[in-house]
Amino acid sequence: MAPLTLADELVLLAYDDTGVNRLGRPHLDYGLSGAVLLELALAGRVEVTDDRLVVKDPTPVGHPLLDDALARVAADGKRRRPKDWISRLAKGLPDQVLSGLVDAGVLRRDSDRVLLVFPRTRYPSPTGAEPAAETAARQRMIDALLADGPVEARTAALLGLTRAVGLDRKIFRELPKERLKARTTEIADGDWASAATKKAIEETQAAIMMATTVTTTAAIITTTS
Repeated sequence: MAPLTLADELVLLAYDDTGVNRLGRPHLDYGLSGAVLLELALAGRVEVTDDRLVVKDPTPVGHPLLDDALARVAADGKRRRPKDWISRLAKGLPDQVLSGLVDAGVLRRDSDRVLLVFPRTRYPSPTGAEPAAETAARQRMIDALLADGPVEARTAALLGLTRAVGLDRKIFRELPKERLKARTTEIADGDWASAATKKAIEETQAAIMMATTVTTTAAIITTTS
């Protein structure tokens, strides 16, 4: 199986063992588009210049999902901010990532109907237990949170993603809140990537948080009005 992307790992962490999305939407959608941009930044393909996302290297990275996003950014005639791309890339991403994990045998697709009427699709692992890839990703992050000093770039990026979408509070419940907050801040401020890459990642994470906050606020207003 090909190495998992940050988007793959975020989906695995977002779905519980019964195959249900515990993060909710559109939080997952925005998180995945952010994961794609972070992956491209880590690969040296995009960066942020004058608050605009620009293509630094148009060479494909060899992954269809990432290469499609890279091509879209490269072909776009406007210099857009990271937050603009968060919403533009989000459509259809969960289905694409989930289908890829199903094809790879990491998850399976179960479709049924609730009360014999409402269609429902779940994505548990083939064994019904937590997928090994999810366990590995979670343990990698926990090891980084419990340790001191430098953190590998992809782990730091994944930690930033989970924090941006609010998933950290769900998957690190066993860690003291003070330690979690202090260490994630320390990791974010650490020297684990080039200045250009860190700038792109920080802008992307801020864009995810802004998009999810706006959506949540709008939903609350709609519900209470």
